Amino acid sequence: MNASLLADGVFPAEDGALMDAYSEAVSGAVSAAHPAVAHIEVQGGSAPGGSGSGFFISPDGYLMTNSHVVHGAGRIRVFLADGRKLGADLVGDDPDSDLAVLRVSADELAHLPLADSNAVRLGQIAVAIGSPMGFQQTVTAGIVSGLGRSLRGSSGRLIDNVIQTDAALNPGNSGGPLINTRGEVIGVNTAIIRPAQGICFAIASNTARWVAAWLIKEGRIRRSYIGIAGQNVPLLRKLVLHHRLAQETGVLVMGIEPGSPAARAGVLEGDIVIALDGTPTPAVDALHKHLTGDRIGGHSMVALLRGVELRRHPIVPVETPAPAG
Repeated sequence: MNASLLADGVFPAEDGALMDAYSEAVSGAVSAAHPAVAHIEVQGGSAPGGSGSGFFISPDGYLMTNSHVVHGAGRIRVFLADGRKLGADLVGDDPDSDLAVLRVSADELAHLPLADSNAVRLGQIAVAIGSPMGFQQTVTAGIVSGLGRSLRGSSGRLIDNVIQTDAALNPGNSGGPLINTRGEVIGVNTAIIRPAQGICFAIASNTARWVAAWLIKEGRIRRSYIGIAGQNVPLLRKLVLHHRLAQETGVLVMGIEPGSPAARAGVLEGDIVIALDGTPTPAVDALHKHLTGDRIGGHSMVALLRGVELRRHPIVPVETPAPAG
């Protein structure tokens, strides 16, 4: 776009048309979405008083926000765009994905559709709506700056397929929607990097859809657990070649929870876990990614190096214990 001014101090007509189109795209998206965006205030329980944002995903009162906004809350109040103030119940909370679902007692609420985040493209317009610093219904706009990012959640697990945007986010934006120009949610705003400017993150809508469905159904996300504490380590090159391994790193077992599946399977401190059911685990995050809910109570096989020996141990993962608080 040619941003040069004409002699009379106005932009060329073609530039003005482009600016008008951008403005119309953003304002149209906001008009469609803002009635479904809510301000959330939290009091009591194990969480300090605080606030954040959220948005309704159904007409019967379900709304989505970040786990870190409501985790451990004793009392939750939701302030709707139309001025209503309603108490909210916590339906489910998943710190591993930093997502939570609340519900208010109301019907026929404005709500937002979740877009297919796999269709999101670099450079497309992204609009954030929320309550930064308590200023409700604040709108910021930018573009999608990056796709497929990973972000470390409060539980220590990686959140995958995170969307990076330069739409400005501030404390209080957490849990609000990141939308496209059709007013559809492409992500749930979750984090900023300080002191960097213009580096903000949202959890992809496809992740949010999956998490919300399970939280509404069961109130939690089930993941499996084998009971080891580990760290990433390089493998000796001669062992990689000798055993024809598909990776050059593994997970060194630093500790084992007494009575855990790993303990029962005969895993020892000092072992290096390299695969689960034949899938390589070159890092702790890769091992976490494979410990899904469908492995709970099932028979799996863990491959590990003990010294120079390659061993395989049957193991039965159990459900991850619920976090305290």
